[in-house]
Amino acid sequence: MPALLRYQAALLLRSQRWLPPVILYAAFLGIGVQGGQPVLDSLGYTAAALLPVAAWLVRICTTNEPPAARSCVAAAVGPARAHLACLLVALGTAAVFGTAAALVVTLISDPSSADHRTRVPLLAAGAAGLLAVLVCALLGTAAGALTNWPLLRSPGRAVPAMLLAALLSVVVTGSPAQAAVSGLVTGSQSGTVPVPLLPLAGAALVTAAVTAATCSLASRRSP
Repeated sequence: MPALLRYQAALLLRSQRWLPPVILYAAFLGIGVQGGQPVLDSLGYTAAALLPVAAWLVRICTTNEPPAARSCVAAAVGPARAHLACLLVALGTAAVFGTAAALVVTLISDPSSADHRTRVPLLAAGAAGLLAVLVCALLGTAAGALTNWPLLRSPGRAVPAMLLAALLSVVVTGSPAQAAVSGLVTGSQSGTVPVPLLPLAGAALVTAAVTAATCSLASRRSP
């Protein structure tokens, strides 16, 4: 598995297809996050903006290889493991970029509540932001896995479905991503730092279930 992960990571890096989602993510943060804003609000925005990026990275990783190359890899290690490597590389890439963004946002933001009257512990706020980023990276990976190969093949269906799934994951009540982001926003209003462990556990369970289902399906469908 480590060799397979290195192969997928190198394939992603050399393809440079990761640049558009990362540039778009940076642009969103450049527009929506300014220095001196309340730290929890800024971290909530940072986490929410990562979710569609993670879904996009899943699409890139699952479509990076030509069908012939994917068939060769699947024959060598099995279709399920080959697909799992794609999802793990996408998740890891999203988590790396999200973590870097959260650290920068924490450093440039004001450690205070939304009304700038209550001081917020910066280290605790940064930790809560990192957990929310991980929640959104996990849910974005699940959304991408559900709306790309092996479930959907046609880009005309996969891309709109992926965008819709990413949007719903952020705004629908009960979604772990929505709970994590809204927890940061609510905490900013009251000046308290939330600990989104329950959303993180929910996101991990959802992503694990989706990953298992799509990997199982990948072993039954040809590339």
